Order: sequence, then C-alpha cells, then structure tokens
Amino acid sequence: MRGAVILGVAALLPACTPIRESRGYITDPLLTDVVQPGIDNQRSVEGALGRPTFTSQFGAPTWYYVSSLTDQRPFTRPKIKIHSVLAVRFDAAGKVVNVERSGVDKLAYLDPDGNKTPTLGRERGFLEDLFGNIGQVGGAGVGGAPGGGPNGQ
Repeated sequence: MRGAVILGVAALLPACTPIRESRGYITDPLLTDVVQPGIDNQRSVEGALGRPTFTSQFGAPTWYYVSSLTDQRPFTRPKIKIHSVLAVRFDAAGKVVNVERSGVDKLAYLDPDGNKTPTLGRERGFLEDLFGNIGQVGGAGVGGAPGGGPNGQ
C-alpha cells in the first residue's frame, strides 16, 4: 500500500513542473553583438538577424526584435521569466545609428477591468435599451417638416 502511494505521488510530480516556452525572436548573442552603429545598414542587419518582430511607424526608423521566455504551471497563466528587446535605430539613409537592449525592467503589465467600460451619460437598463427606440425611427420627418430628403430637399 505504501509503495502504491509513493508511486502515485511520483507519477503526479512531472505534471507540476512548469512548461517553458520561447516566444518571439530567438536571441543569439553572437549575432546581436555583430550589429554596429555607423558600419551596418538595413540590408546587413536583415541578413544577420532576419526580419524584425515589428518596425516603428512614427519617428526614426527603428526595428524591434522581441523575445520572451515564459513558464506556465498547469491551470495558470504564463509568467514571463526572461524578456528582451533589441531596438536597432536607423538614419534616413538606412545606416545603423543606435543599438539598444532592454529587458524586463521596461516591461509594462496591463490589467484591464473586464467587467464594464465606463461611459458618459445616463445608465440605461436592458429593457430601456431593447424598447427605447420604438417610435423614434422616422419620427423627425413626420408632421410636415420642411423638405423630404435627408438634405432638406
């Protein structure tokens, strides 16, 4: 009996180990250290690092390579263990101006309130939403308002 309990506990132990998952760009320090300001351009950076995770839409042209390593235990959300961002900034001619690395210290966690979105105005109930517009459709044109069309013609 005692041996069966120990065997059962030993069988359940691997189920408690976290699942590690790499997300995004897989960072290779040998390749990321090769990119040098003033020497490389967009073409050489793409050849060394590949296509970026995303690019800047405004301001100086910047390519971002984002990678994360997460741990997830059964029945829980994944937790970020290692997070890195490599930002390669270019000038107008396409030459590398700056290479910046950042980690978990600049990571922002968002906790949205999933219950309801606050709005301005009066709180309406379900029945008011359902029956509130009865008789309102076409009400402005009834009664001889000037003009028949939407533009008053």
